Parts: sequence; structure tokens; C-alpha cells
Amino acid sequence: MAIAETAAQDPIARNGRDIFFALGIVVILAVLFLPIPAFMIDVGLAFSIALSVLILMVSLWIARPLDFSSFPTILLIATMLRLSLNIATTRMILSNGNDGTHAAGYVISGFSNLVMSGDFVIGLIVFTILIIVNFIVITKGATRIAEVGARFTLDAIPGKQMSIDADLSAGVIDDKTAQLRRRELEEESSFFGSMDGASKFVRGDAIAGLIITLINIVGGITIGYFRHGMDLGKASDVFIKLSVGDGLVTQIPALIVSLAAGLLVSKGGTRGSADKAVFGQLGAYPRALYVAALLLLLLALMPGLPMLPFVALGGLMAGLAYVIPLQQNRRNAAAAAAKEQEAADKADEEKNSVKASLATAEIELLMGKQLSTRLIVAHQELAFRMSKMRKKFATQYGFVVPEVKLTDDFGIPSKSYQIKVHGTVVAEHAVRVGEIMVLLGNRPAPDIPGEEVREPAFGMRAWSVPEMFAEDLKRDQYAFADNMSVLLTHLSEVIRNNLPQLLSYKDMKALLERQDPEYKKLADEICTTHITYPGLQAVLKLLLAERVSIRNLHLIIEAIAEIAPHVRRTEQIVEHVRIRMSQQICGDLSEGGVLKVLRLGNRWDLAFHQSLKRDAKGEVREFDIDPRQLEEFGQEASKAIRSHLDAGERFVLVTAPDARPYVRMIVERLFPTLPVLSHVEIAKGVELRILGTIS
Repeated sequence: MAIAETAAQDPIARNGRDIFFALGIVVILAVLFLPIPAFMIDVGLAFSIALSVLILMVSLWIARPLDFSSFPTILLIATMLRLSLNIATTRMILSNGNDGTHAAGYVISGFSNLVMSGDFVIGLIVFTILIIVNFIVITKGATRIAEVGARFTLDAIPGKQMSIDADLSAGVIDDKTAQLRRRELEEESSFFGSMDGASKFVRGDAIAGLIITLINIVGGITIGYFRHGMDLGKASDVFIKLSVGDGLVTQIPALIVSLAAGLLVSKGGTRGSADKAVFGQLGAYPRALYVAALLLLLLALMPGLPMLPFVALGGLMAGLAYVIPLQQNRRNAAAAAAKEQEAADKADEEKNSVKASLATAEIELLMGKQLSTRLIVAHQELAFRMSKMRKKFATQYGFVVPEVKLTDDFGIPSKSYQIKVHGTVVAEHAVRVGEIMVLLGNRPAPDIPGEEVREPAFGMRAWSVPEMFAEDLKRDQYAFADNMSVLLTHLSEVIRNNLPQLLSYKDMKALLERQDPEYKKLADEICTTHITYPGLQAVLKLLLAERVSIRNLHLIIEAIAEIAPHVRRTEQIVEHVRIRMSQQICGDLSEGGVLKVLRLGNRWDLAFHQSLKRDAKGEVREFDIDPRQLEEFGQEASKAIRSHLDAGERFVLVTAPDARPYVRMIVERLFPTLPVLSHVEIAKGVELRILGTIS
């Protein structure tokens, strides 16, 4: 049943080609033993020549040697065909040579007259030269190339197998691709091994042709002189012509097949057909063509040398040197245009696909119809300022935030905009189109018609007035912002508040890749023994959540390497990293080298300390504070912090090290942007200015 299924699935078996192929082999073997008429010999010799030309053309046009992997088999069949025809023609020459030069068929007589011009001496010389060219030059070189190629291919198999396994393990290729590459490797090794043996067929064919020709000459003259009573000169003339004609008919296809074998094994790793490889590489250096043309022109000027051939060839090479770069530039331009068109088609296809509807932008700015129309003339400026904003974030926080996707959404109010992070609306605001926003702070509203509003980024008091009063505001020294500046400030603050969500695993890996090799190795060591890469990402996210820059990533890696072997909780690792980065933190928060500090106070330090529940090892297990105390702390902290914020001061809240994360957790709900430091995070040499105490 399995055999029947195989036969049904195999198109070769279904078409009966295997039967014809087997019959052809049987016919070749039969010619070795059975006499055949001269007409059939002519057909066989013509087929041999046609087959050799076909083999040569295929060898020229294949893209790589493996595309003609059946060459060794075809070479053996072609060699057996020529040898069987050699034996058949030998039988005819020795049997009927006394009848004249047509005794072995018209193909042999035609070749003998064409090549020898009626003189067997010329035929012997031409035949000898063909043997020398085939045996010493082409066959010997092809044999050597095949031997070396087979040896190197077999030696390289273990390394290539390991490379395939490594690519598969790294995820560079899938299982199907790995199987195809392994199969190709097996075919390559088998092909070059077969070519090493097949080259011996060509060599043996040349030797056999020479020996058979000598046998025909000696045996034919002997038979003609002693058996048929021919004159010695006539016998020599007839049998040498027949023997050399037979040798030429068989050696010319042998020479063609030897050339095909040489082209095939010498192709090596070159891709593409032989004409593309040869002309493409020879014509790839126009300067070389110019130099060759100059040399030919100099030879044309030499006395005694014909001028026309050298001038013609020199002009041809110079013309090619000029034309080839132009054609190459046109091809490159066409290829670039085709690539751009393909990319555009692919982008359109992806844009309209179902997958595109599932993808969400990391940061997206959606504008209503009227606002979009208002800002459409300034879209280029808007994109430019967004680019500058991203560069500022990269410099300030140490990683590149994603690009902001601009979208017109007619589903929202026409004068409003929304800011989305990972597809979720995190902020929105209605813009007074055509008006400017005056930032008041503690100043009174200007004596200009307008309406009091809230600035969307920080919630500051503001006064919205028409744009025509901009000069009056400048004269009164009021700070104001147009619609685009308000939008960008709001966007910047939203991004700053969502930095942890914007630091992806891919971004974190890219940051590690940009580190020096020593720090990359250190990160790999700690992430394989003490902490995972997602754990390292969590540490960076917690730092960004408190707006601590990760630009000095090498210091962070060092700090994690110090503490990771001893603790496992991410929060504890972050606290140690903050202590190691105290100089950077204080430097970023100070103004003019002075760090303004608001202290928590002894009462609340004690209250928070008593609310920390510890385990037997002394590590904080939970935070348990009386809700009434928590409410009282919120009221006192808000009163003290608000007074300093309204005064426009930039300061930090300082507390005890063990309570700092929990104080920060409470304060950030009231004042998200207020930094909270511990006493141990105050760097040495930092000048402090105490603003007051929450107590």
C-alpha cells in the first residue's frame, strides 16, 4: 500500500519517465556489445554533441552549483554514452574501413574533412592539441578545484552545524528554516563529494579517447594492409582519417563537458549565472577598464603593431567604463524606488489590516476638529517642538521616550485635546482657541477683558484673554502662553508623570546594549544570579516614578550589584540605589548649589517609625498607621507644603530612611511632583537651607 501511495504521489513515476530513463541506460549498455548501423551511430554522435552543449549552457546559467546537483550523474551517463559510441565506431572502422571514409557514418567523415582539410597530419595535430587542452589544462584544474572544494566543505560541516544550532537557540531562525539549512548543508557536502569523484570520469574519458584512437589507427592499418590487401599508404590515409575523425567527434563533446565541470566547481560561493558573475565583477571597476583602454591605445601607437584592432578595443573598453556607472546608477535608482514603493504598499497594507487596529500608540495626542484646523498650519513647528521635547527628556532622564502620534479625532469636542498613554486617556483639556493664557500665580488678574481659568499642567491660576492683547501683557510684564505652548507644556508634564509606563523592556535592553562592555557583562552577571532583567526594569521604573534620572546607568548597575546578593525586595534595592546616587539627586533638585529642605519633624518621624511593623530579622514587614493620624498628617503637610509652593519655592521633603517610601506614598497623592528624600540621601558638601518643619 505504501508503495502504491508513493507511486501515485510521484509525478515522475506517474508520467513513466523512469521507464524511459532505464531504457536509455540499457540502450547505452547494449551499444557496448551489439553492432549498430552507421545511421544509428550518426544519431548517437549528434545526440552526444547536443547533450554536451546542453550541459554547458545549464552550467553557465545556474545561480549556484547546488542548482545543478545532478551534474555528477549526468556526467557519468554522458561519459558512458561517448565510450559506448567510441566502441561502436571502433567496430565499424575496423570492420568496414576498407570501404572508405564513410564507413563509420557521415558525422565522422564530415568532421574529418572539416577539421583535417583532407590531410590526416593536420588532423593528428589538432587532435593532439585538443587532448592536451582537455587533459592537462581543463580536466586537471577542475579535478584539483573539486578535490579542494570537497575537502573544505567536509571540514566546515561541524562549524556550520553549530552555527545553525546557535541561530536556532537564539531565535534568529525557526525550526523550518533550520531544517532547510541542514538539508542544504547535506546537499552541499554530498554534491562536492560527488564532484570530486565525477572529475575522475572526465580525466578517464580523455585518457580512454586517446588510447581508443591509437588502437583504431594501429589496428585499422594492420587490418587494411594484411587482411584487405590495401596499400600501406592508402590504409594509413583511410584509417588515420577515420580514427582521428572518430576521436574529434568524441573529444569535442568531452571538451565541452570538461569545460562545464570546470565552470561548475570554480563557481564556488558566487551567486547568479556565470555571465552576471563574470561581467558584473569585471565591469564593477570602471577605473580598471580605463587603464586597460589606455594600455591598448599605447600599443596602437607602437611601430609595427596594427593600429585598428587596438584602437577599436581601447575605444570599446573606454566606452564601457563610461556607460557602466550610468547604468548602475539607473539600476540603483530603480531599485531604491521599487523598495520605497514596496515599503509604502506594505505600510498601507499594515495600516488597513486588522492587526493595525489592535496596535496602540505608546503616546498619542488627539485633537478636536477646530483645534486641529487651528494648529494645522503649525504642524511642522509642533512636530519640531515635540522632537526637541523628546531630546530634552532623553538628556534629563536617560532614555528616549516614544514618539508622539498626532491624530485628528472628530469624536471629541472640537476645541479639546486628549492625551493617551498606551491607549488610555490620562489627560484632556478644552482649549480657548484664539486666546492666550496669562499665568497669574499670586499676582492679580490684568486689567484686560478675560476669564479666570486653570492651567492644565500644574493647575495654576490663569487668565484667558484674546491674542490681540499680547503686547499689553508684555508691557505689564505678565507671563503668558499661546495654545500650542499650553498644549506642549501639558503634554510634557503628562509624559513626566508617566515615565515608568513608558520605559519598556525593549528600551531597558537597548540602554544596557549602549553601556561599556564591562558594565554589560556586570549586568548580565547580576541578572543571571541575583535579579532578573524584569527585576532590573522594575528598579528603573521605581526610580523614574520619583523622577530620578537613570542617565548614569552604570552607577545604578554598580549599586544593584552591591545590594542584590543580600536582599530580594525591589523597594530595598531602590533605596540603596538612591543612597549611591545621592550626589546626582541632590544636584538635580538644588538651585544655585543650595538645596531647600522641609523637614518632617520629630513628632511625625516617631509616628511613622512606630507604624512600621518588622519581622524577626528587623526588616519592615508592613506599614500600619492609625487612619486618624494619617488624616491629621495630611492636613498639616498640606498646609505647610502649600504655603511654600504658593511662594514659588522649589524644595524637598526630608524624613527618616526607613519611613521615606511610605511618606512618599502618602505625599504623592497630595503633591505628586514633590520630591521626598531621606537623611542619608543628602550628599556631602550640599548646602542646605531649612524652610521649616511639619510638626
